[in-house]
Amino acid sequence: MRNGVKLERYIKGFIDSLRAERAISIHTEKAYAGDLDEFLSFVKKEPQDIDNIDIRNFLATLHKKGMKKTSISRKLATIRSFFKYLHREGVVKKNPAKLVSSPRIPKRLPRFLSIDEVFSLMDVPRGDTFRRARDKAILELLYSSGLRVSELVSLDMSDLDLKEGLIRVRGKGRKERILPVGSKALEAIRNYLPERITKKRRSPAIFLNNRGDRLTDRSVRRILSMYSRLLNIKGNLSPHTLRHTFATHMLHGGADLRAIQELLGHSSLSTTQKYTHVDITHLTDVYDRAHPIAKERK
Repeated sequence: MRNGVKLERYIKGFIDSLRAERAISIHTEKAYAGDLDEFLSFVKKEPQDIDNIDIRNFLATLHKKGMKKTSISRKLATIRSFFKYLHREGVVKKNPAKLVSSPRIPKRLPRFLSIDEVFSLMDVPRGDTFRRARDKAILELLYSSGLRVSELVSLDMSDLDLKEGLIRVRGKGRKERILPVGSKALEAIRNYLPERITKKRRSPAIFLNNRGDRLTDRSVRRILSMYSRLLNIKGNLSPHTLRHTFATHMLHGGADLRAIQELLGHSSLSTTQKYTHVDITHLTDVYDRAHPIAKERK
């Protein structure tokens, strides 16, 4: 456990600043708090006395325990952000985490579904009338517009323009963007809305649970996981998988990378550029299937 009321106050102030600046979810808040609790319990020092050696020792201990590099990297990012906040507040003179390098993580191409898998997924929603209509609308909208799950569950009825086929989305840092909604997704949403009205509570949220409350991102993940098992889709099917699928299929269809960046709400084009690697893989496969010399060589 952490010692001292000061540490509790520092962490609370840090979480409050993230909530104000980046509009992080409750799950992200818990993850940050858990990382800091683990780190500060390990070093058993006040922030002013912590140096880069302490941080390296903490990361080395995690590595010896067999923790994945991605998880270690995330914890280091949390520590960096925490000390950046403390430096800004004048609590520490410098950020010791700046001197600690992140573990090298091999780049992996984003997982995405084939068009056939997408069609199969859209046909699978089941359950009572409300749940079937809601899940169909969720799946269609995630694939149609490439939303993050946090963006999907935060949508209110006032954000939806059925007539124009548009939605207003609040992304990271509360940045808003207006996105087009495909015809299939619009049809699914129109079919869902009469079922939504049957819920007694007057929540402004578009997507509700069976009690009439706003659906959580964890619930959406569970829904996709259930349908993934029903379809026997290889690998973990997450909301992010559908976001990757949207971007990849857009690129395959000839969409400009800048346009995809705007649709996804990426602040940097470099974040979007990972999809070019997917496209090159796709083009290589097409070449190997279609080019006569490539077929001979095979």
